[in-house]
Amino acid sequence: MTTSPRPRTVHPTALFGIDALLTEEEREIRATVRRFCDGELRPHLPEWFDKGGIPARDLARRLGALGVLGMHLDGYGCAGMGAVSYGLACLELEAADSGLRSLVSVQGSLAMFAIWKHGGEEQKQRWLPAMARGEAIGCFGLTEPDFGSDPAGMRTRARRDGTDWILSGTKMWITNGSVADVAVVWARTDDGIRGFLVPAGTPGFRVRDIERKLSLRASVTSELVLDEVRLPADAVLPGARGLSGPLSCLNEARFGIVFGAIGAALDCLDTTLGYVRERRVFDRPLASYQLTQQKLADMTLEAGKGLLLAIHLGRLKEAGTITPEQVSVGKLNNVREAIDIARTCRTLLGANGITLEYPVIRHAANLESVLTYEGTSEVHSLVIGRALTGESAFQ
Repeated sequence: MTTSPRPRTVHPTALFGIDALLTEEEREIRATVRRFCDGELRPHLPEWFDKGGIPARDLARRLGALGVLGMHLDGYGCAGMGAVSYGLACLELEAADSGLRSLVSVQGSLAMFAIWKHGGEEQKQRWLPAMARGEAIGCFGLTEPDFGSDPAGMRTRARRDGTDWILSGTKMWITNGSVADVAVVWARTDDGIRGFLVPAGTPGFRVRDIERKLSLRASVTSELVLDEVRLPADAVLPGARGLSGPLSCLNEARFGIVFGAIGAALDCLDTTLGYVRERRVFDRPLASYQLTQQKLADMTLEAGKGLLLAIHLGRLKEAGTITPEQVSVGKLNNVREAIDIARTCRTLLGANGITLEYPVIRHAANLESVLTYEGTSEVHSLVIGRALTGESAFQ
């Protein structure tokens, strides 16, 4: 009696022909970042998450050597790569851990992008090359204790004192805060909202890490306190006036999340596929049950559709035609689906799914933060609703 050969397995993304949509250079960038994550990051992630800390400065230098810090910016030591290449790097980094993608995203798409887009030439020359190498770290101070989704209500103020500026206020939930060499701080002035570069160690500038987090534990999150901080006239970003300045930076960071969230989802799915093939239940592989395959098929559909959406948005970004509403579509959909995939994967791993032996519960916990930052799911829903109806539900 002969037995039929076991059907071959395929990777979830192969069902969508993803590689055919990418250039050779994009595939090589993806492979390079994946090798870095496998060799340099994954072995340490359970310990970093468990202890709630990372060697941020060492990681920044290694990520700078990899070339991913500000990789989508032109000049000043930045690689000038396309949007899809940057997105794929974010995908692989978040497949390792959302906190590490956050480090790269805040550095490149918030702090560096703010200086690159809105800064003066001297500011760019001073900060961007060192930040691209990971020798200097930046953070982005917009969110306040009472103003997250409503940045227009910020209380941090900057007033003139001769040619100097005096800043006072508090910023909250700031990634990279306590390890940053420079903070991009947004403050209300008599001339509208302006951005300021605040070097670490400036008198009156204090930073306190936020502890006891149960999400993004492999990430530095801080509170910034500015108590009559005196800055010279050249600390202001000359090209940013009004909320459009910080919001342009947030749109850059949100784009990276569109890819990154799918990376976390795919890592959960890859882990779960390997687990259910080996785990035996009632003398059969868990993978052989119809309910298991239904869950795997549904998750694969959503992850694949999310990745197709991300690549499409990346092409629009490269063409210069992407809109903020389209980024909201990507962020809302992909994070929402990713967190659902992580939770479903956890059910397939059973009790093993709640341990750090597997990355699933870590991804699920991290995605709770990703669901909130760079615009909550509720806010992105209202952005889409406003685009559809022409009516604003924010006020």
